Amino acid sequence: MPHTDIVRQLVAELERVGIDPDHMVAGLTTRADDALRALRELPDGAGPAAFLAALRNHSSPVGSSSTPTPLDPSRNGQANGS
Repeated sequence: MPHTDIVRQLVAELERVGIDPDHMVAGLTTRADDALRALRELPDGAGPAAFLAALRNHSSPVGSSSTPTPLDPSRNGQANGS
């Protein structure tokens, strides 16, 4: 699906559930299909909190899960880079 169609669908769904798309930045690190799936399960006017909760249930990782992060002590056995 062309990028413009995906953006159009995302904006329409955000508006439908009562979210101002100009101020919604949570989806920036989320795959479009995960965001659309989360939005489509919500009733009209559900609001941002409901979207974020649904998004957490539908999100798949964007980056590589094998790359350690400085805030992930389970990767290197140390807490917060200590």
